[in-house]
Amino acid sequence: MKALVLSGGAGTRLRPITHTSAKQLVPIANRSVLSYGIEAIRDAGITDVGVVIGQTGAEIRAALGDGSRYGIRVTYIPQEAPLGLAHCVKIARGFLGDDDFVMYLGDNFIVGGITELVQEFRRTRPEAQILLTKVGNPSEFGVAMLDADGVVTGVEEKPAEPRSDLALVGVYMFTPVIHDVVAGLTPSARGELEITDAIGELIRARRDVRSHVISGYWKDTGRVEDMLECNRIVLESITTRMEGYVDDTTEVVGRVAVDRDATVVRSRLFGPLVIGAGTVVEDACVGPFTSVGAGCALRGTEVENSIVMDGCSITGVRRVQGSLIGREVRVEPAEAAPRAHQLVLGDHSRVRIEQ
Repeated sequence: MKALVLSGGAGTRLRPITHTSAKQLVPIANRSVLSYGIEAIRDAGITDVGVVIGQTGAEIRAALGDGSRYGIRVTYIPQEAPLGLAHCVKIARGFLGDDDFVMYLGDNFIVGGITELVQEFRRTRPEAQILLTKVGNPSEFGVAMLDADGVVTGVEEKPAEPRSDLALVGVYMFTPVIHDVVAGLTPSARGELEITDAIGELIRARRDVRSHVISGYWKDTGRVEDMLECNRIVLESITTRMEGYVDDTTEVVGRVAVDRDATVVRSRLFGPLVIGAGTVVEDACVGPFTSVGAGCALRGTEVENSIVMDGCSITGVRRVQGSLIGREVRVEPAEAAPRAHQLVLGDHSRVRIEQ
């Protein structure tokens, strides 16, 4: 069995972060979203992995390499434009061959992995197995309809008037039968080859399409709020680890992880919290539910419920909360005097200013 990981999306909902970085590489508890998915695939016993890449392909290649650090083999499959999930299956035909495969969206986050689900698929081997979860906003997702016995009767892609609240989680499992279906698809009104159309064709042909409603945590990490929620969930499971230096005047409450070469002095740390390698924290209050990347500097500030990416500097700022701060960002107080705000912001930024 092989895996097909989709990592070519533009990540428009996470702009401006994704103007300069792949959305799959935004960190959760100081590890990329993509790495969690790759490890879930490996833990399910799948080591031959095709990765579909787009305009951020160079970053994805740099992050995964040949896959050896994760115990897998990676084959990169370039996609010239985001033409749909089924298009990814189509261009990966040469890599997938006649093997069964799991298709995993690289920006999805599932707590608990997929090992049992892959084992179930291998044991029963339907033509397709889809994962579902109940959502409050089904019109933003592909959704599936089930009959009273739980049999899949239909699927729709982002319907204006959903007939179900069961969203398709971004993990699918297929036998090679799917390739013939995908070859006959035409683009949808969105101009894409939709995987929901392919699954719908299997259902209409009375092929064996099964579903599994997951009870664990799942999130499509497409928005800042989703990233922060995932960060909180993962941080809940960390254990205390003090590999860096924390002086005697620093107060530590709860589960706090301080990585190697980090330095914390005259500060207050409230877990769950992780501080990356080489980061300096001075006269600051950090946490809870905050991950601070490597090589950062936090001085004379308060940071809570936030993701601070590598190389950031936050100095002399009264309070930062509920924020996603990109790599190499500097946050510092404005000069006193005239009462005005000077802003240098990327496209699609959002700013909240206290009046």
